[in-house]
Amino acid sequence: MTKLDDFPHLNLGKRTRLHRMMYEFGPGNGTLLILPIDQGLEHGPVDFFTEHDCLNPEYQFRLAVEGGYSAIALHLGLAEKYGPKFAGKIPIVLKINGKTRIPPASEPVSPMTGSVEDAVRIGADAVGYTLYVGSPNQHLDFMQFRKVKEDAEHYGMPIIVWAYPRGSSVDGKGGRDSLYVIDYAARVSNELGADVVKLNVPVTSAKSRSMQPPPYDTLNLSTEEMVAKVVRSAGKTLVIFSGGGMVTDEEVIERARICMEQGATGLIFGRNLWQRNWDDALEMTKTLKDILLKK
Repeated sequence: MTKLDDFPHLNLGKRTRLHRMMYEFGPGNGTLLILPIDQGLEHGPVDFFTEHDCLNPEYQFRLAVEGGYSAIALHLGLAEKYGPKFAGKIPIVLKINGKTRIPPASEPVSPMTGSVEDAVRIGADAVGYTLYVGSPNQHLDFMQFRKVKEDAEHYGMPIIVWAYPRGSSVDGKGGRDSLYVIDYAARVSNELGADVVKLNVPVTSAKSRSMQPPPYDTLNLSTEEMVAKVVRSAGKTLVIFSGGGMVTDEEVIERARICMEQGATGLIFGRNLWQRNWDDALEMTKTLKDILLKK
């Protein structure tokens, strides 16, 4: 179980907001279970072609509230238009930057779509910032993040970094899900001052390892070992792992189990939950919460 007392550097505002998400909502034992719905901006409407109406953000809000999540993560427009009906019933993580997937992905940067002040105004408990680690435009990203960090410290607002290795150089070093780049992203997030970092679970293969710099090219680690290494590299940054695209029930449960057993603070699963019909989504939510409660 994560104890906020182990992070004395957190100011009172950040500590209060994190406590609300980690102990007063969700599983309530120092873990995080966050439901993201930022995919509409990042991926377009393609993720919402289901038999149930998950295109309507009220579906995700209802699931977050009735399923007992720690928070819902979304952009400003959705928060302002759909959030008032659920005010006070579920913490909000406000995504404050984002981009579409229409332009080429070789030099990504995610422009600002909101601010820390917006998060304070709507009563959010954290901001979410997408950082493209390894992008040729990372100098712009770092400068943009520095201002976000300054504002977040001023207002006592926790920062959750969506740490995504992206760009042409990343593709040449084992790919976006290789241990090398995800481990690097974890360390970068700690270095830059993230309070929480969202990471993908590393994936390994002989081909991927052969492309990674030493000593990663010789590390033939299990998924459990890779997750544990990434958590260690994040240092005093809480780690939550993403669910990615829709996979089987068995894969969702196994991914959650491994992440929590190897030291993660929590999970941020979206499509693997709200792309399900209502009853299935609630059942899988309960299964995931049971895993988190065993930490």
